[in-house]
Amino acid sequence: MIDLRQLRQDPDGVRSRLARRLDPSLDDLLEDILALDVRRRAMLSRAEALKAERNKATEEVARRKRAKEPAEDLMADLRASGEEVRVLDTELREVEAALEARALEVPNPPSAECPDGDASANAVIRSWGTVPQFAFEPRPHWELGERLGILDLPRGAKLTGSGFPVFVGLGARLVRALENFMLDLHTREHGYVEVTPPLLLNRASLFGTGQLPKFEEDLYSIERDALYLLPTAEVPVTNLHRDEILDGASLPLGYVASTPCFRREAGAHGKDTRGLIRVHQFDKVELVRFVRPEDGPAEHERITAHAEAVLQRLGLPYRVLSLAAGDIGFASARTLDLEVWAAGVNGWLEVSSASTFTDFQARRANIRFRPEAGAKPEFVYTLNASGLAFPRTIIALLENGQQADGSVQIPEALAPYLGTDRLVPRA
Repeated sequence: MIDLRQLRQDPDGVRSRLARRLDPSLDDLLEDILALDVRRRAMLSRAEALKAERNKATEEVARRKRAKEPAEDLMADLRASGEEVRVLDTELREVEAALEARALEVPNPPSAECPDGDASANAVIRSWGTVPQFAFEPRPHWELGERLGILDLPRGAKLTGSGFPVFVGLGARLVRALENFMLDLHTREHGYVEVTPPLLLNRASLFGTGQLPKFEEDLYSIERDALYLLPTAEVPVTNLHRDEILDGASLPLGYVASTPCFRREAGAHGKDTRGLIRVHQFDKVELVRFVRPEDGPAEHERITAHAEAVLQRLGLPYRVLSLAAGDIGFASARTLDLEVWAAGVNGWLEVSSASTFTDFQARRANIRFRPEAGAKPEFVYTLNASGLAFPRTIIALLENGQQADGSVQIPEALAPYLGTDRLVPRA
């Protein structure tokens, strides 16, 4: 949520930072917010002045009554000012509600590290591994999955609809193997605390991380119970500390959770719909960190490296992109995308987004920390990263590991979890 004090003190600075998002509507939005804030403060000032006048008048009425002097004129004034205060209080609540609603529409200003421009300006800042070369034409994962008997897209569509895959046999075991492999890596080597959160969330949780109110159309909702299916474990895990004051000595805090994720992706119909590239239900291991503001940049690199470690252990070539200011998400101040190479579709696929939100989510969710004993609480910085999302990881494993005989070689680090180092076609 935008810091109104900062907007009042430096409106041009806030405006110029937000202009990097390339959204021309933000100028009008900021003007509306400033106008509502001026009106709110004027109403507060008038209400306080009226209440001070009423206190004096009330004391004078009491004095006159003790002195048996007439006070009807003052009592009439009190009734009139009381009515004005009631009307003013009602109007003030309406203005404050409008101000809050408009303020919630303001995205997080991009950090200085974001390249200027739209998605075409996303910058590759490093890469790892070697893109595999084949002596045969590599197959896409949907063909491989069918031949191996591990992926059944038609039955998933029959059960629910397009974008809801079914994994079968060793395919289901592969999903479980990836989950255990990633969780073990992040808890044993990276120091994260594992969490199993609810899959249904209330509005307050989605409000806290920024999905609501802006992205309601992308969420699956259960209207009867006013609950939502989680779009990512980022939401419940970040909200674990909503409305709390953390001990500064405990920071940084790191949590990891593996959950299914549910996304309508209302704006993505007809885009990359083959196979597992874009689905509505998928499994993902999510990393969330709560840190001191001064540690934000270093922690962003750290959480990104934790996600990269998964790809490195699996031997999957990838690159890291710094997203441009016009391409980062609503709540993000800076995002580093990990894109894995997939030979069958002959392209780079995003498999993780590592984002720093500065204090944007903390303001919405009221998550603070006390730097030291007796110090005034401050907002924490929050960060998250997929560590990793399963569908595109599976795509890369199948397409990059395929062999001329139709089998798929499984990376050494994953084989013990899967119970085999090779997937073979059905007889």
